[in-house]
Order: sequence, then C-alpha cells, then structure tokens
Amino acid sequence: WKSVLDDALKKAKINLNDIDLIAFSNAPGLGPCLHVGKNVALELHKKLKKPVIAVNHCVSHLEIGKFLTKAKDPVLLYVSGANTQVIAFEAGKYRIFGETLDQGVGNFIDAFARYTGLGFPGGPKIEALAKNGKYLELPYVVKGMDISVSGILTNLKQKFDNKNKIEDLSYSLQETVFAMLIEVSERAMAHCNKKELLLGGGVACNSRLKEMAEIMCKERGAKCFVPENQYLLDNGAMIAVTGKKFYDKGIKSKIEIYPYQRTDQVEI
Repeated sequence: WKSVLDDALKKAKINLNDIDLIAFSNAPGLGPCLHVGKNVALELHKKLKKPVIAVNHCVSHLEIGKFLTKAKDPVLLYVSGANTQVIAFEAGKYRIFGETLDQGVGNFIDAFARYTGLGFPGGPKIEALAKNGKYLELPYVVKGMDISVSGILTNLKQKFDNKNKIEDLSYSLQETVFAMLIEVSERAMAHCNKKELLLGGGVACNSRLKEMAEIMCKERGAKCFVPENQYLLDNGAMIAVTGKKFYDKGIKSKIEIYPYQRTDQVEI
C-alpha cells in the first residue's frame, strides 16, 4: 500500500505533511479489503497525528457527484458491479427507493461477457458490440421499484447457445436493462418530487445509459448530471470529499468496518 500512497502523493504534488484529515471507506464491501483500508488509515493517523473519519462507499458516490456537478437535491441512479440502487435524500438519510433483487447490473454484464468468452471487464466490450446489433426480445423484470436480472442472464445465455449474434444480444441487453433502470429512476423522481437525476457507479460510464437518462430528464423537464468517467468508477476522491464534508459538519463515525451496511443505515 505504501507504493500506492507514494504514487497518489506524487500525482497530487503534495507530501504527507500537507494532509489535515484521513478518510477511508468502512462499508459496505469485503471484510478483508475494508480491514486493509482501516489499518492503513490508523497507521497514518498515528504517524501524522491527524484526525481520521470513516465513510460509507455508496454514500460517497452520491457526494462526489453532487460536489462535482453542483446538483442540489438529486435522485441518484447508482449502478456498479455489486450495487444497483435508486437513492434520494429524505428525512435525514439517503434512502433506497429501488434496487436489484438479485445481482448488481455491473456483475450481471460481466457474467454474460465471461460466458460468451469476451473476458473481464465486459462492460466496454458489450457497449462496443451493441452499436452494431438489433433488438431481440428479452424478459423485462420490474417489480414495483425494484429490478431483477438473473432471469435475463439465463435467457441471454440460452440465446447465445442457440447461435444468436453476440452483437444482437449485447444491444438487447443494454436496451432492456437500461430501460428498466430508467423506469424506476423516473418513478422515484416523481414520488419524491425531485427535478434532478445524478448518475454514479462504473456502469454509468456507458454512453447508452447516459443517453437514455438524458432523454428521460428532458421529457420530464428535469436536469441530468453525470460526472466524468474517472469519478463514476470507484476512486479515492469520492472518499476524500465525503470525509471532509462530514468532518466539517461535525459528524462522528466509529472507526469500525461494516461489510453489510446499507446506504439507508447511515445518519447524515
């Protein structure tokens, strides 16, 4: 981890003595990985005698998006490998208004890519192939405010085994699942009476998902905000921005890890 830290300091053109606050992600995620972040943060805390604060990874995606785009009160469509949630701030918490019932959309796309031999990561390859594809009917699974993709994955595998073109399958995957995401996002905007949509998570790098979000917002007379791709993917800046914001507001956090903490369990 020291070489990673050295590279980051060099890129930022600062040294350790310039740091005033240490922030790390304590939830959610794989326990051993979260422990590494916690241990590094505590080691730097002891060395630098600077305060340390723990922040939720999912909340950080929303905070970095608001910080960069100046969105004021958005609904967040957060779509990454492990997480797929529609989030909005209501009554003191970021509340989840819809989510996947089985698998994150990013993992779903990667699972299909691996099955077809495209390798990992599958998202950029699926996006490129989709540009030359035609629509094949797939299951469309929206249950209230939630979505499900496991059955769609099974259907795609069956169609691939039956020699359907990978370009057509890629196009159909995007058009179907992204439409599901936009549908539940729009419903959340209507329910919460919000006029802003903010995209977050690595899947939001997909140009077709961005396009569909922008079309929906335009039709609603709402604004669509999308940070640069480097801030949609997991990044250190989102942890730093969230840590500083919470620290400045006097928010206290236990220096513990919570692998299963949900977004709506964090007091804001």
